[in-house]
Amino acid sequence: MLSAVPPELPGTLPGIPPDALPSTLSVMVPGVLEHQPHRVRPLASVGKLLLLAEVARGLTGGDLDPGEPFDLLDEDYCGGSGLLTALSVRRWTVPDLALLTAAVSDNTATNALIRRVGLDRVNQGADALGLVRTRVLDRIREPRSPAHPPTFAVGTAAELAGLAQRIAADEPWARLLLGWMAGCGDRSMVPALIPHDPEDSTVRDVPSASLWVANKTGTDVGVRCDVGVVRGTRQVCYAVLGSCRPGNEFETLQAMRTVGARIAAAAR
Repeated sequence: MLSAVPPELPGTLPGIPPDALPSTLSVMVPGVLEHQPHRVRPLASVGKLLLLAEVARGLTGGDLDPGEPFDLLDEDYCGGSGLLTALSVRRWTVPDLALLTAAVSDNTATNALIRRVGLDRVNQGADALGLVRTRVLDRIREPRSPAHPPTFAVGTAAELAGLAQRIAADEPWARLLLGWMAGCGDRSMVPALIPHDPEDSTVRDVPSASLWVANKTGTDVGVRCDVGVVRGTRQVCYAVLGSCRPGNEFETLQAMRTVGARIAAAAR
């Protein structure tokens, strides 16, 4: 049974000045910290969690075949993050594409999965998971024109922290998704000040002698977002969403890392 995290006053970080949590940041760490948790912000690639959740539910529920060969189409290919634009292989399985989406935030893999399951199903799945204001609005586009939805996905820290708690529960689809997130190659945001082995992608139980992280990040101009699960003596789930003026991303990252240090203390 998970140990409860000692309660603290919302919005406070002991020993850290209040301006460490700027207005550009929304934070929800259930039982530990909250700051503007209900504000809707752009999510960048953190929105891919909704897609991955639906894919995981489909694979464990039996209506997606893990061995089904799935061919990439020219329309799937997209610049930005990922590896598939540099690889020659065009046939993959759905789990392959999900792992690429989680581990390297592959935009091409994301578009292929959206084509396979459909945006309507992704957002209906979000409804089923209790998400009301968190939505995927479109496929990934590089560049995005005025004719398209203004951003890929939007959401709140409160809802995404709740999703992280669902992912950290011991349901078959959640354990599958948590394993994909454990392979995330970006630990530069919230986990940057959390002492952990970034190559440890084996899902850990609680309690654990050392800290373990599974997360999904999102990066865009003026956007830095991170949602994840930290396991140590206690389990701590978090969502930290930052949206700032272009050029101020590093200051946002510094604030996110400050939150990460508090999470590390809570997880110990």
